Amino acid sequence: MLSDPIAAVATAPGRGALALVRLSGTGAFGIAAATVRRFSADQPRYATLGTFLDRHGHPVDRGLYTVFPAPHSYTGEDLVEFCCHGGAMAASQLLAALAAAGARQAEPGEFSRRAVLNGKMDLIQAEGVADLVDAYAPAQARAALHQIDGGLSARIQSLRTQLLDLVVALAYDIDFPGEDDGPISGAQLQQQLVQARAGMHELLRTAPAGERLRTGALVVLAGAPNSGKSSLFNALLGIDRALVTPLPGTTRDAVEADTEFEGWPIRLADTAGLREADDLVERLGIAVSRRYLAAADLVLLCAEASRPLGAGERQVMAERHTLVVRTKSDLMAGVGGEEVGGISVSVV
Repeated sequence: MLSDPIAAVATAPGRGALALVRLSGTGAFGIAAATVRRFSADQPRYATLGTFLDRHGHPVDRGLYTVFPAPHSYTGEDLVEFCCHGGAMAASQLLAALAAAGARQAEPGEFSRRAVLNGKMDLIQAEGVADLVDAYAPAQARAALHQIDGGLSARIQSLRTQLLDLVVALAYDIDFPGEDDGPISGAQLQQQLVQARAGMHELLRTAPAGERLRTGALVVLAGAPNSGKSSLFNALLGIDRALVTPLPGTTRDAVEADTEFEGWPIRLADTAGLREADDLVERLGIAVSRRYLAAADLVLLCAEASRPLGAGERQVMAERHTLVVRTKSDLMAGVGGEEVGGISVSVV
């Protein structure tokens, strides 16, 4: 049943001061009345202090509950939100009490699914909710909130309206071909068609940038073995994520981590050093490096400041969008760093 009562813990598991348990569906208030001592649904959207009980009537916690009668709730159904103490016990015991009273465990995303089915939001806004939950950079959060507020939905609705107007005008011309004064002239019809097509192309043009914002731009650290890639990778992350040794070829596989730069999401990848290798494992790692290079939005090409760039490194520059990073600049001033537009760094 699409309206049967469901319940779930809405906050992340683990130790914390508070947890939120959500109950929604037909009969939600009756289930809440069996779980909260002296439960009342007479004050919608008002936090009320109450004692939460298990199936035997024993107290499991004391906290706040808020009632949202249909259709004025997140799901469009009768909904109750319980604010209890966090940690391992309170929320799980409250959830068990709700289940004993007749609610079932909600499936992943089921509250938002019901919100869509009940007309509280559309699919695009529901995706925005998921994107906001998954966001780890401010730019992602801003874009997701704009999507939840209906920004993208409004653009698509505007295009839909334009196309429907065109369909109506075309249908009129087909049904009444002899009429001289139709609702719209042929020239106007052509102009609106051009405008609608331009709007669709513009919207599609933003799709790659939107996906990059959603998943994070892939920035790949590449270069010869022992060129300082892993040291730079750790420095950019602020933690020792990749192994660093004086031995060339320490990195045998790609190491990836999510981070953000100036508020924008970044997928940072440290890769195996590029060279001709006899070792099978290292050759496999280099093959992985080349696949990352092919997919990179930006390559940070690491090369020691003490030597000029080699032919292989210049080939990477020619094939990919590249920023040359002259590493280990504390050891030597470098030769020709400016000739390739590189920047000098030292992670010491």
